[in-house]
Amino acid sequence: MTRRAPAGHSVLVVPVPELETYVLERTRHYDDSFVSADPAFVHAHITLLAPFLAEPSASDLERVAKITEAASPWTYDLAAVEMSAGGNIHLAPEPAAPFAALTAELTAAFPQCPPYGGRFEPVPHLTVDHVAGGADLESTRKSLAPVLPARCRADRISLQWYANHGCRLIAEWSLGGAPLPAER
Repeated sequence: MTRRAPAGHSVLVVPVPELETYVLERTRHYDDSFVSADPAFVHAHITLLAPFLAEPSASDLERVAKITEAASPWTYDLAAVEMSAGGNIHLAPEPAAPFAALTAELTAAFPQCPPYGGRFEPVPHLTVDHVAGGADLESTRKSLAPVLPARCRADRISLQWYANHGCRLIAEWSLGGAPLPAER
């Protein structure tokens, strides 16, 4: 019997709850099937490693836990609205180095999961829109003006599942090993 791979993919991310309302609205605009019913799921995020393993083992999850325990939480700012060559409109975190360092550590721990399948060089960013939906840099800057600049705190890594009508949180680890808050 052939086992079918599950629809969707997993992603290791740093949640950005400070921009959740904005990103959730844009997600609804593009594809409501990616709006999660899971209250622990955060749509606004900075990707560390995607795609990740379809079915991570307990040992895989323990490797992620060790990496997160060794990393300290940090504060960063989101202010610069930029656009990639492919039309992805995003916010660049400052500093970006801690995100890049975690991506490098996770990639070394899971070499079978190159960032973006090896198609793109990983650059830390929070996607907020895309030109394909009719947005441009100026309209995005205007719509983000009420919430930018945003002072944010990287305090955890989430393992999330992305699939139409199936986005959910799988696991979560606190940076530095501190207990996760009961309510976020």
